[in-house]
Amino acid sequence: MRFLLAILLFTTACYAQAAPEQILSDDAIRIHEFYRLDDQIQNQIWPNWSQTPTPVLLVTPDTEFLTHHPAPPQDFKKMNDEFFARPRKFSTAFLATFPAFGPPSVIVVGEPKNTNSKTSTPWVITLMHEHFHQLQAAQPGYYRAVDALGLARGDNTGMWMLNYPFPYNKPEVAQGFTQLRDLLFAALNEKDEGKFHGLAKQYVEARKKFFAQLALDDHKYLSFQLWQEGIARYTEVKVAEAAAKYQPIAEYSALADFEAFDTYAPKPRQYALNELKQVDLAKSGRLAVYPFGAAEGFLLDRINPSWKDDYFKQMLSTDSYFVLRFKN
Repeated sequence: MRFLLAILLFTTACYAQAAPEQILSDDAIRIHEFYRLDDQIQNQIWPNWSQTPTPVLLVTPDTEFLTHHPAPPQDFKKMNDEFFARPRKFSTAFLATFPAFGPPSVIVVGEPKNTNSKTSTPWVITLMHEHFHQLQAAQPGYYRAVDALGLARGDNTGMWMLNYPFPYNKPEVAQGFTQLRDLLFAALNEKDEGKFHGLAKQYVEARKKFFAQLALDDHKYLSFQLWQEGIARYTEVKVAEAAAKYQPIAEYSALADFEAFDTYAPKPRQYALNELKQVDLAKSGRLAVYPFGAAEGFLLDRINPSWKDDYFKQMLSTDSYFVLRFKN
């Protein structure tokens, strides 16, 4: 889970007592490159994305460094014109976005070696995934809409987003998901437009039947996860592809773990499709929504290229994009 208050429960690890240190040069270079890339390509992916605040909290072994926050909390000490620092409180393996200090949402992230990204370029692209969560949370009425789903069931921590009892292991649900997965994969791999249209229509009809068998709350939960996490993964792919022509600064290119953006650009889409091909709902649980939701975004790009125009108008579910396209 990369989002919201749920992750707060994972932050009780340890509190470093040493005075805040200066940010390491490599860390500063990576963060600068993230903001530079963000500035150049974000509005190509989502209109007006640049209007969303983008605070980042970098978690290092002893110190947390906060940047681009409109009102840093009092326990942060100003280090220079960009960074505020305090002794570490969050896990160094963090990769999450949530209102850590109240709005706006903050990207809380460890150094690349301590996250699943491992190296600099995947780390920078993944921060764009997290920045998309900031765009989601910044929408007027977002939190009210999430509350209105009625799925928290008394949980005020946000952990319901991770732990909602969706019937992942229910045979008919798992089997239906597998069939849907296979149809989606087949459609995305079809090059002939006539055949593709037929497969896409078949997928949309099967999708409607699959969701119809779910209980109302289960339907709402899966739709919400696909809207939120699946499309964030889709956005990560689109960012990587848009960054293929991006030229980083010399200091970034000189990092020991540097990978050129044009070399990395095709990898996230292929990763997502490879995951989709083998994802098992019963085994993967909620994590299945990442490649599945990203793949639905790829499908929507082909059957309804203007779907993103309605993404923030009809929040927390992508169901209507499919229904509207194939209503006849």
